Amino acid sequence: MEITIVQALLIGLWTAFCYAGMLFGIYTNRCIVLSFGVGVILGDIPTALQCGAIGELAFMGFGVGAGGTVPPNPIGPGIIGTLMAVTMSSVTPESALPISIPFAVAIQFLQTAIYTVRAGAPESAAKALAEKNFGKFRRVANMTVILFAVVGFLLGFLGAFSMDTLSRLVEMIPEWLLNGLTVAGGMLPAIGFAMIMSVMLKKEFIPFALLGYICAAYLGLPIIGIALVGAVFAIKHYNESEKVAAGVAAGEVQEVEHDDWI
Repeated sequence: MEITIVQALLIGLWTAFCYAGMLFGIYTNRCIVLSFGVGVILGDIPTALQCGAIGELAFMGFGVGAGGTVPPNPIGPGIIGTLMAVTMSSVTPESALPISIPFAVAIQFLQTAIYTVRAGAPESAAKALAEKNFGKFRRVANMTVILFAVVGFLLGFLGAFSMDTLSRLVEMIPEWLLNGLTVAGGMLPAIGFAMIMSVMLKKEFIPFALLGYICAAYLGLPIIGIALVGAVFAIKHYNESEKVAAGVAAGEVQEVEHDDWI
């Protein structure tokens, strides 16, 4: 599939909007959002959504920074990975994820460089405000958003415009390696989900996690059905919590459960 200059420009604008929108806390810099826009522009929404869903599951775990670590950037699989899966017949949504991870890491380094350049922005903005130089204050306050938009446009546009070069590079990859990357790409979502579960899952919630697995693997329930089953238990837990809170407010003696180490 050939990408026209108009499509490359639209992908650049979409990437700029999503990348800069991250600063406003609207979660546009997510794999599923980035991929969906690429799918609309290139006319292949199903493949794009597959790439976005696989990326979201994987980034659920290793896309979260633990401590001082910096996770890869979702633009890698969301834009570059989706472009490869849509335009290259040899690249599947599963293999597009591991192939795009180096781009995700490089883009994150670029984002860190932008933050470093703008490290003195708060002081400059405060100084301009103290001097009542409101024009300079607006420029300093908005420059980070502008830089993110410009960098996002360049990433999206150059990624789409250079797809022929990337296609030739991917064609140089042996078939056995592409098959291995496909298998690895299928495993990465499970690894990412397991990583986030190991942090968030408490021992009292393990039965519910197992119930969700049983509903999906053995009962064949769709996602909406599993969510409704979870909602039943959530409502039950909420009602029981209200009763406990009401009992405490009424002065009833409640048995306190202590951890083993107390």
